[in-house]
Amino acid sequence: MQLSVRKISLLYPFLLLAFVLLLYPVFPVSAAYPVPEMDPKGYPAPNTGCLAPGKCHAEIEPIRAHNSEMAKQIYDLGAKLGDPNGCVVCHGGNPTEEKEAKIAHTGAPDGSPLDTFVLHSGSVWVNEKICGQCHKDWVYAQYRSIMQTEAGKIQGALWGWGPVSTGYAKKYGNYDVDDPDGPDPVFGTKEYKEYTKALMQAHPNNFPVKLEQVPKTNVEMLKENPAEAIYTYIRTDCQRCHVGVKGRDKRGDFRGMGCAACHIPYNNAGLYEGNDQTVKRDETGHSMVHSIQSTREAKVVVNNMVYSGIPHETCVSCHNRGKRIGVSFQGLMEFPYGSPFAADGQKQPQLHTKVYQFIKDDTHHKLKSRDGNPEGGLLCQDCHATTSLHGNGNITGTLLANVEIECSDCHGTATQYPWELPLGWGDEFGRKLDVNKPRGLTTELLENQQKFGTAYPVKDGYLLTARGNPFGNVVREGDKVTVHSASGLDFEVPTLKSLNLQNKWQNKEAAVAAKIRTPGHLEKIECYGCHSGWAPQCYGCHVKVDFSGDKTATDWVAAGNTHFPDGHTAESMRNAKPPVAPGVAFGKTSENRSYLRWENPVLGLNGEGRVSPIVPGCQQITTVVGPDGQTIIHNKIWRTSPDAEGGGSQGQRGTDMAPAAPHTVDRQARECTSCHATSKALGYGTHDGRYLQQYTKGIYVDIMNEKGELVTRTAKFQISPIPDLPMDLDQLVTREGEQLQTVGHHWPLDGPLTKDMRDNMERVGVCLSCHKDVPTGKFAYRVLSRAGSVVGLIPKSDKEHQKLIGRALYLAANVEVFGGIVFVSAVVFLGLYLLVRRKKKT
Repeated sequence: MQLSVRKISLLYPFLLLAFVLLLYPVFPVSAAYPVPEMDPKGYPAPNTGCLAPGKCHAEIEPIRAHNSEMAKQIYDLGAKLGDPNGCVVCHGGNPTEEKEAKIAHTGAPDGSPLDTFVLHSGSVWVNEKICGQCHKDWVYAQYRSIMQTEAGKIQGALWGWGPVSTGYAKKYGNYDVDDPDGPDPVFGTKEYKEYTKALMQAHPNNFPVKLEQVPKTNVEMLKENPAEAIYTYIRTDCQRCHVGVKGRDKRGDFRGMGCAACHIPYNNAGLYEGNDQTVKRDETGHSMVHSIQSTREAKVVVNNMVYSGIPHETCVSCHNRGKRIGVSFQGLMEFPYGSPFAADGQKQPQLHTKVYQFIKDDTHHKLKSRDGNPEGGLLCQDCHATTSLHGNGNITGTLLANVEIECSDCHGTATQYPWELPLGWGDEFGRKLDVNKPRGLTTELLENQQKFGTAYPVKDGYLLTARGNPFGNVVREGDKVTVHSASGLDFEVPTLKSLNLQNKWQNKEAAVAAKIRTPGHLEKIECYGCHSGWAPQCYGCHVKVDFSGDKTATDWVAAGNTHFPDGHTAESMRNAKPPVAPGVAFGKTSENRSYLRWENPVLGLNGEGRVSPIVPGCQQITTVVGPDGQTIIHNKIWRTSPDAEGGGSQGQRGTDMAPAAPHTVDRQARECTSCHATSKALGYGTHDGRYLQQYTKGIYVDIMNEKGELVTRTAKFQISPIPDLPMDLDQLVTREGEQLQTVGHHWPLDGPLTKDMRDNMERVGVCLSCHKDVPTGKFAYRVLSRAGSVVGLIPKSDKEHQKLIGRALYLAANVEVFGGIVFVSAVVFLGLYLLVRRKKKT
């Protein structure tokens, strides 16, 4: 059969559609944005310099799509420096050399802010001259951000080591740093800046004006002051995740430095998957491709796939320890087992040097978007915007000093939409809010959002954070709220007021907890206090710092402070030939734990004064081995300064439980009984702290007589004693009100639930009020129970039990309210009847 030209032309649209459908799985790009211009041949001058055909970097992918504004600016700057391809703008070097790499990677063109070739362009130590050409404020803020200084982490570690603790003050960071531009944030609205400065004035410990580099261990002083060992622990174990260094050479931990820590993609293996033929495919430590990841417009192309935004995995390269919010968001919790076995019969591959079990991922991790995509979810950056991540230019010493968002900023409450709430709702820190002053909306973005972010249609206005900055990606349209994800997906946010007005609650428990019937929940409890499905709880942080023999470890602080003009730090040059010795600390740290839990975490108060889940922060139980191999301290729990945290004259145990937002949000909240009828949630420990109570003496398991005395001389402690641990590690307080360990060490309002709260919350007695007599107590109860059993009315499930109690309460309420009326009416009627009858007789 022959096809005419006319017939072929009629078939052409269908053939084109089929071709597009075949390509779509390969290029799943949002319809709003075309496939970006990422062809290496699209450079302004692909046949010269670094990109000369057959030479070095001829096939390298562009840092941004050629048609993007960023790429155009780079090409313009490059042309002025003799390199229209713009390589020298970020890397320096000699763009006219096409043969010898050593010559090409030397110096910098005249007029360049650089004076040498730079390999790690995003590195903290060079980015002021590179990224800072366009992003000056970001570079300033990033150097003072908590992801660079880690001041809060350092203060938290010192907190548990007694004599060297700085108390509540943030004195040390990874580097010497100050804030010469003063307390005004470099980003933010007028309202945000006023809010921040008021918070700084009220809590100066959490907003230091300068930091000193954390000291090194004075090994000669160890016997006199063994707490000096904490500095080796901090430097070699805790500080590898700050952005001033490149990070550990382990699966899942590969990343860049400075700006590149977030904005350049690294896969878990640390292997290059781009087209540059000079990069070894089997050498770890390289970025996945030579492209920037950031906003919705910044498309990254790799292996014929396209994505936008900053993937969770980039954030998780650091946020996999401490409170573990990154891996928890993905549904993962570390366990020691490594099961199930892989296809090759081996245990699962280690990730961040750990193996995991899947519990349940955060509901925001996988959501159905407006177009029905079931797998896409929110990215970290969709909630945590520029001031939270880059910092605002001030030095901060704790997480809550930076995070400006609350769940209610998007979801509102059962009685108010987000724009009807006052600024500061959920972020009170003990302050009284003017609830009659709604925050409203804004139609204006911050200058940095307009210039460098994605400008989404304003509709009825952009929503505001609890501290007054616009959400550039969250907009109101009528009574609906839409979140535009940097991934390219859009999501409709369920607002609680709409659910309430339409009575579309998922279940009765949700309605009871969120509606006006229990307003105390919304006023006193973090949303995630109930809606965190689980939380990783690693009880007991057993730390050993061993200075014996020739033990050494990478000193991440020293490595970051040992940096070079090309952006390298000492540790980032591990692949150099010959290798450059990294900063090395004398002594080696190892960690272990007591036990793991994930279900129903303890509740306490966070710095904002709200009820929050609390998890083991750093429950340090310390052992120090001296240079001579002798143990200096063994399983020691240090104490805080006197009278701190309810510890009296001897101070409180420095084992710390930390308020946390676990990032394991579940639509189905905790059951009421998991808080109101559970001793662990209230802080009294599992089953009122009846377990793990023999650690002060240690445990022997060997041949003993009837008195429990060892009869063998070969016995060893099976479990060595921890002299100052008389309780389970999940117990905060006793029934008598004695506090047993610290809860938070940053904010004045951090702590266990108050006694009044615990007494008001506890509802164990509700069960006893009935079941002390039912079914075998007083005669009436026995008869009623027997009759119910015969006719099949004894409840067999929790729901049936609730119905029975509901009927009983309804009957009792009617008797209470109407019984008296009926009784009085009957008496009055009887009296009138007798009176009338007597009159008739007379």
